[in-house]
Parts: sequence; C-alpha cells; structure tokens
Amino acid sequence: MAFHLRKLLSSELYNCSQFISVRHGHHLRGKPPGVARSLQQRLEELNKKDPELSLRVDIGFPQKSVSRSEELAKRISHAKEQRKNPELEKLARSKQLKVNLDDVNAEWLQTSGPYQIRRIAEHYGVFEHLFGEAYFTPRTILNITYPVSDDEVLPVYYGNLLKPADTKNVPSVEFESEPNTLWTLILTNPDGHFTKQNAEYCHWFVGNIPDGDVSKGETIFEYLQPFPPRGTGFHRFIFILYKQDKKIDYSSLKKSGPCLNLEDRTFLTLEFYRERQDFMTPSGLAFFQADWDNSLIDFYHKTLNMREPSFEYDFPPPYIRPQEWFPLRKPFNIYMDKYRDPKKITEELFLKKLKKTNPFKGSEPPLPFPNAEPLDKRIPSWLKTEIRKQRLGWGRINDV
Repeated sequence: MAFHLRKLLSSELYNCSQFISVRHGHHLRGKPPGVARSLQQRLEELNKKDPELSLRVDIGFPQKSVSRSEELAKRISHAKEQRKNPELEKLARSKQLKVNLDDVNAEWLQTSGPYQIRRIAEHYGVFEHLFGEAYFTPRTILNITYPVSDDEVLPVYYGNLLKPADTKNVPSVEFESEPNTLWTLILTNPDGHFTKQNAEYCHWFVGNIPDGDVSKGETIFEYLQPFPPRGTGFHRFIFILYKQDKKIDYSSLKKSGPCLNLEDRTFLTLEFYRERQDFMTPSGLAFFQADWDNSLIDFYHKTLNMREPSFEYDFPPPYIRPQEWFPLRKPFNIYMDKYRDPKKITEELFLKKLKKTNPFKGSEPPLPFPNAEPLDKRIPSWLKTEIRKQRLGWGRINDV
C-alpha cells in the first residue's frame, strides 16, 4: 500500500512539474527554456532572407587545381629526407631546433592562408559592406607597410590596429605578379562618410599597374590619410587588389591634385565593380583599423579646411518612478537625492568641502586608516555609509 502511494505521489508531482516551472523558489515568467524560442531563433525570424535573393556568389579566382596524390607524395618524400638528417634529429632532441617563421608563413599562404583570410574578412563584414552578397578568396597576397621612420615600418595585415599619425605617408605595396599583367589597387573606408548612408570614401586609387609595380600605375585618386572622427570608434580601411584583363579607361573617375573635397572622394565599391566585372576580378585583400588621435585636429583644420567633427552619445534622461510615502529597502539619502536638483546637491558637497579647508593651512590631511576610525552608534546606518564613503573618497565627493 505504501509503495503504491509513493508511486502515485511521484506521478502527480511529475505531471505538475510539466506545467509549473520553478527556479530558486520563483515561478518562471513565460514559457520554460526548452519550449520558448532562443534569442538567436528570434533574430533569424526577424532578419529572414529569401534564399534565392541572398545567394552568395564567389566573384574571385578559383583555386588552382593540384593533384592531391602528387601533393601527398611531395610531403612524404620531404618528411623522409628530414628524418634521414642526423643534425636535425640531434637539434630536435636537445630542444635547439629553430624554425624559420618566414618559411612557415610562406607555406601557410600557399595552403590554408587564403581561406583563413577570407574568414577573417567575413568576420569583420568586409564583403557584406563592400560587395553585398558576393565574396572572393584572396589568391594574391599583399605586402603593405607604412613608413614611420628611416628604419621602421608598420605592416598592414587583416584587421590590425594603426593610428592616423602612423599612416600619414603613402604606404609601400608589393605583390607577386606574372609578366604582362595589369592591376588596380583601391583603398576605401566604408565606415566614415559624413553625408551619405552606406557610401565610402576612396583614400587611394591606382589603376593600370603594370607587372605589380604600383609606382608605375595611373594615379586616379592621390593618397589621403585616414581621418576617423572623434567618438566614432574604429574604422576599417580596406585595400582591394583587382586583376585586369585589359587596360581600363579611368578618365571619368580621375581627380587632379590632392582632391581634398570629400564629396569628390565618395565611392561605392559595389557599383564600381558591377560596371567593370567583365574585365576585372578581385584578387588581393588586406585591411587595418584606425580610430581618432590628436594628430587629426590639425589635419581637419589645416588640410581639409573644415571644422573637426565630434560625435558623442545622446543618452535619454533616466526614468525616475513616482515618490513613495514609505520607500522600503532603499537608502534614505540616495532615494531623496533622486528627486532633488543636481546643482543643489553639488553646492552642498562643495560647501561641506570648504568647511574642512583652512585658507591658510589648506585642507585637512586624510585619515591614515579611515575604516578603523569609530563612528557614533546613534548615527543611522545610511549616514554611517555616507561618512565612510567621504573618508575613502568614493562617490560624488570626487566630482567637486
């Protein structure tokens, strides 16, 4: 009988638990986690895309077809040769074998490097904001460096951080090229246009580059250093290298001189590529990030001849609920200060600070051990907390 009673009670509790979800003694609001949709599912429903319209297109060069058996045979023969070398084995056993990082980097770029670079670019939204639903795998590796001094340069990788002060000069761009080929190199910023939404600023444009020599190319836009405004965070500055099938006439886009009018540098990568997709293909990619620094103050005023823009968040005023007659579990002084004029509070703190300051001897020295000083037991708890905060220099007292 007792066994049947326990079984009946356990089944009743199981049935009740199916309808009532309890966590730490509180009832859950809404559906339980196993039934309710997750945040990712809700975002996918809100941002649902038509698969036919949002089909991603590869606009780059295909991978060079290499026989897998030949590649595997080369690796096996190379491994056998390395095992036969007694000097390498001796250095490896004594932990003195050094690996040439340049050889490792070269092998990485020839194998999985282009695919990992593409994934990094997808993570930073490079393809999405430049080419829409299109993408490409960078088959041509760009070696870009900014000269800082006579014997110091800063490289551009795939999202590394540089400062505008370090990118004032024209960078050095090198890449491997087959003979009798033409290229186009563009440096664009998709994050910083002042007047048009989803537009870019073209910072550098060199077209019809013969055999990979950028210095011999046709300059369409002269180089203009990055100028991310204050308060806008990091901007992406993206180098795109295109391989041309023939010489392209860029006379309609060419700007003479330094072209310091920013409206003339308005650029759209997607439109530029659509008009010329039949005879040019994206092949190389590199980008860096930069944010505001002090060097841009003079650049805006003296070079661009404009007022320096500055952006900051406009926070709405905080919500303050109506006053209560008996506010329970709320510190008395903090609760009352919510409904007072902030200027009046600052004035009281300032007067309190002046009372402890002697015009001839200066302010009182701080207590050596503030927490060890006793307080009158008759003082209410909220006032004790306020006195301790003043002794330790916490809270609003630092703003005066």
